[in-house]
Amino acid sequence: MTAKDRILCIDDDQDQCNLLEAALTRLGYAATTTTSPVTALEHVANEPFDAIITDLGMSEMDGLTLCERVLGTRPDVPVIVLTGQGSMESAIGALRVGAYDFLTKPIDAKFLGISVARAVQHSKLRAEVRRLKLVLGDAPRSERLVGDSPAMRRVHELIARVGASEASVLIQGETGTGKELVARAVHEASTRREGPFVALNCAAVPPTLLESELFGHARGAFTDAKNARQGLFVEASGGTLFLDEIGEMPLEMQAKLLRALQERKVRPVGANTEVSFDARIVTATHRDLEADVQKERFRQDLYYRINVVRIDVPALRERSSDVLKLAAHFLKSACERSAKGPLELSPQVADRLMAYDWPGNVRELENCIERAVALARFDHLTVEDLPEKIRAYRADRFVMAANEVDEILTIDEIERRYIIRVIKLLNGNKARAAQLLGLDRRTLYRKLERYEARNNRSQDNSQQAARETTS
Repeated sequence: MTAKDRILCIDDDQDQCNLLEAALTRLGYAATTTTSPVTALEHVANEPFDAIITDLGMSEMDGLTLCERVLGTRPDVPVIVLTGQGSMESAIGALRVGAYDFLTKPIDAKFLGISVARAVQHSKLRAEVRRLKLVLGDAPRSERLVGDSPAMRRVHELIARVGASEASVLIQGETGTGKELVARAVHEASTRREGPFVALNCAAVPPTLLESELFGHARGAFTDAKNARQGLFVEASGGTLFLDEIGEMPLEMQAKLLRALQERKVRPVGANTEVSFDARIVTATHRDLEADVQKERFRQDLYYRINVVRIDVPALRERSSDVLKLAAHFLKSACERSAKGPLELSPQVADRLMAYDWPGNVRELENCIERAVALARFDHLTVEDLPEKIRAYRADRFVMAANEVDEILTIDEIERRYIIRVIKLLNGNKARAAQLLGLDRRTLYRKLERYEARNNRSQDNSQQAARETTS
């Protein structure tokens, strides 16, 4: 259990809310309380919770109805029902609508702690199962999020946690990092996965056509509007509408978008009536929207509306341990699309891929592999198949590093540093490192033993020198 485990408590008795909050706080949870079931539903729609505790008998809405409505939109969140009746009928009714557990009043702190701990653990296990499905694969291969670096694990965790909610998601990251893949993963992790995923790049549509594209238009609304057309908001009903490059949207259109999100209705261009829609909104941008808000290039109220949950997609240079996994993934996909048989990455190619900084991110790596497959002449990729800037990059960067530290290294020391670096990038996988370095395992292990012995001798010499200095 950690302090981030959040529990929502609903009871129309304020004293009972206070008791629950105090008990949960002592147990190390972050408790949010409300006496209104309607307010509770708003919390559930806009905030992530690990478990929910609700009273059964409330005047505004009974606990069973609340439980059904919560699980209708957030089936991943366990609900614990409390009642003062203590009857078997109440327990059965709660469990039938999907409650995770059932406790009677007055609440025993020990039993409350056990029930909440189990509910939170259950919630986390379900989130982990969803994360693994995203990583390992219900989605088509071309649409999978590849990578298990710490930075990508955080992205997978956020997707799993926010997926089943209805909260708006803002995805931020550099161009080419795979923001649309993240948006699709959010859709696939949601209860709307059977519905449509509709994507629009706001920067690719002229401002004069953007309103019609999003909201639709009536017949005769403008020249060439010979037939009425529903917009993407309505088209995405039951699913997810993904607005890529939202930061490029004109201010005038931002105001209309904000109203649509607030009212959950759109007015087609040239129409007299509004049309309701039921789509979850996911947006993405490579821009710093907070800075754009300060410069009045982006509406602050719209920013807060779309930024309920934010997912930052790391640049490829921040997840270097994923480079070879991504390269292997793109290589297999490229080979499947081409007439060429399966190809392998040579150690020399892997070396160049690991050394490069990838300013164009994942998209640049994919294009690099596509090019290499197209030019490949053997059963493996060679350095000659790579773009010139990638072939030359490693040597240039090494010279710069040597100049920066202002030292001349022996060939043995250069080799030692490079071997240690490759092992570190591969998270300690020595067998894979030996393969990429073009060494057999025994040779690599002998080198590592020699480096360790040298390090031990250096430490012994330092300690001896220190003793001589103090004597």
